Amino acid sequence: MEETAQNENDKIEPVSDTLLVLNKDTNTIEMVKGVDQDGNLEKIPPHQKKDSEQLIRIDKQGDLFSNFFSNFYRQLKNPSHFNFFKVSEYDAVNTAKDFQQYIDQASPAEKKQLKEYEILPKNTNPLKNQNTMENNTDHHEYRFQPEQIDWKTMEKFGLNQEKLEKMNALDPLLRGFKTNNLVPITINLGTAVSKMDVRLSLQINDTGEVAVHLHGIRKEPNLNLKFLGHEFTEEDKKNLTEKGNMGRVVDLVNPKTDEIIPSVISRDRLTNELVAYRAEYMKVPDEIKGIKLDDHQKQTLFEGKPLYLEGMTSKKGEPFDATVQFNADKRYVEFIFNNNQNQQQSQQQHQSNQPIQNQDGEAPKVFRGKELGDAQYDKFKAGQTVYVDGLVDSKGKAYQGYITFNQETSKTDFSFTNPNKLKEKAQPSEDHKTQKAVNSDGKTNESTKNIKEPLESKQQQPANKQQEDQQKKPARAKGRKM
Repeated sequence: MEETAQNENDKIEPVSDTLLVLNKDTNTIEMVKGVDQDGNLEKIPPHQKKDSEQLIRIDKQGDLFSNFFSNFYRQLKNPSHFNFFKVSEYDAVNTAKDFQQYIDQASPAEKKQLKEYEILPKNTNPLKNQNTMENNTDHHEYRFQPEQIDWKTMEKFGLNQEKLEKMNALDPLLRGFKTNNLVPITINLGTAVSKMDVRLSLQINDTGEVAVHLHGIRKEPNLNLKFLGHEFTEEDKKNLTEKGNMGRVVDLVNPKTDEIIPSVISRDRLTNELVAYRAEYMKVPDEIKGIKLDDHQKQTLFEGKPLYLEGMTSKKGEPFDATVQFNADKRYVEFIFNNNQNQQQSQQQHQSNQPIQNQDGEAPKVFRGKELGDAQYDKFKAGQTVYVDGLVDSKGKAYQGYITFNQETSKTDFSFTNPNKLKEKAQPSEDHKTQKAVNSDGKTNESTKNIKEPLESKQQQPANKQQEDQQKKPARAKGRKM
């Protein structure tokens, strides 16, 4: 027995990895113990580490580590405050000390290089969404994995993983959001086939499984009915209709648990669906486009109210003013540029096809309520013409067209037909070149040089007997009058 116990003590445990964390607020390197029940990070300064204290231990295998870290990261209350680095548990203390020395002396450019060594949850990439504000952190984690999706149900809608990826729709689904754009689906009922545009989302049902939810387009939200126990005031209705955000925090009732939940309410501008979001989950940035928010301004946003900011700086370095407000559907603080004026401009544009100017000077990510995909937006802001569908007019009818961003004037031009093809058609064809040369450029065509009237479209020969007679007559010699 003693020999067995001695053998157990002599066993060498395999060395695992552990996590170092860089606290962005304090610029200090610490070692990670875990996450407490409130979602706060438990950590130890390297110089205070005791031999008896256990650090978080993680398996070195890629898949196991990815799954572990994804779950660990999701538990954190404020994941955006920290950068994580994986190191050997055996060298953690010394590595942390060396790391701290590097941080203390590193230039801003050198600190940026640390991004190459930072670890993030599996499949995590920064969400390219130009409408989000600084410090918006909802995009840093995936809530679902592709294998959790009910792909058999997706196939019934005419969708699969490859199609969703091409439409840039899979990424927001995995993050727990609705798709950024409307997705065309086909529902085959055997005796009838229905096609429609919807936004998709993934939600966990009562049995714990991941279910696909469809968010169809409706003409307008029904604001005369109670919404999760809340009865809309006239001011609420006006704000939701005109601005898309109700503008205040109200108590809503969970229909399953009867729990009272303080929440903000917004209107999905693509589908007109009402969306609620818990006030306790709201995140407000410390700074917006160069303007640092004070406590009063932050509180205004936390209360769901609009906040007007002056002197912000666009990416082009140009100053601009705008209203910002938390949007329950998007789950972040958004820009609102004189919404009434935008609605009038949008209506005028539907009728007269005149371009709308973006007051920020940047290419807008959202056009007439539809958010452009990443690939679309990259082409659009580069000045290329892109095709957009799923647009909805004031009568609820869907339409589509082409948009081009004029980088010099910061205007968005809309056309129902591809303007590039219109330019090609505008060029004279071979049939028209003779007509253009004779009528416009003063050139001579042997077959029509004596015809007095202008040539008609595509004309290269005499068009009638009168023109034939004119052509047969010799041209009168021109002399100078004495």
